[in-house]
Amino acid sequence: MEGKTVIITGANSGIGKETAKDLAGRGARIIMACRNLETANAVKDEIIKETNNNKIVVKKLDLGSQKSVREFAADIVKTEPKIDVLLHNAGMALAFRGQTSEDGVELTMATNHYGPFLLTHLLIDVLKKSKPSRIVIVASELYRLASVNLNKLNPIGSFPAAYLYYVSKFANIYFARELAKRMEGTGVTVNFLHPGMIDSGIWRNVPFPLNLPMMAITKGFFKTTKAGAQTSIYLATSDEVANVSGKYFMDCKEATLNAAALDDEKARKLWEESVKIVKLTPQDPKI
Repeated sequence: MEGKTVIITGANSGIGKETAKDLAGRGARIIMACRNLETANAVKDEIIKETNNNKIVVKKLDLGSQKSVREFAADIVKTEPKIDVLLHNAGMALAFRGQTSEDGVELTMATNHYGPFLLTHLLIDVLKKSKPSRIVIVASELYRLASVNLNKLNPIGSFPAAYLYYVSKFANIYFARELAKRMEGTGVTVNFLHPGMIDSGIWRNVPFPLNLPMMAITKGFFKTTKAGAQTSIYLATSDEVANVSGKYFMDCKEATLNAAALDDEKARKLWEESVKIVKLTPQDPKI
């Protein structure tokens, strides 16, 4: 990965941190796009120390804020001549009570789907200019526990809020498949993955005492974050997938989706409604 620039969202913890560390060890220039700058800078120092790669940059990005996404993207477009890999890794999960973003969007969906959707649009011209380039999206097998309700794409007040994490992962899959279609012939590939059930801390918002059995299960049966990062790393680096796009991966191998996830019409409709929710303008880059 020498000479390549990789943007990783949520690179300050969990599988994002392990992905950043691995790719830095391969010589990549890493842009850590993170909400918590204090934590991110500490992780940056840790990665530099472990890899002897000082080409690590921390930039502020709160995917739950459309203003933050636009500010981050404008900075990247202004300062970065190329992006070789855009890795949508960041994600959040709430427990029972949902929250609403500053844009009036349910926060889990805003962070896990609408933020990445907007960011990809705003950076797409740089990615096309950088071809061959890659977009990698961290989804989840938990999509199988949900469905995407096209009549309630801003599900404020839905209960329990944890269910919306599953919905957002389903939305990631629709987004990835539709994006891959639109990127055909551009030199930009799009693939998405299930990292495994990971001890990443994403469920830390589950309150006591409900968190106790979850913690026991997590420690006993879930993958480590290092193991969970392997498919992200594979899709970002491997020559085996250089010309593969629109596919779902698990354990570094192509995996199957259920029939609902293969609904191209629903994916297209989600895309069209997402354009409205993130308030894309005629001046914004088009995909």
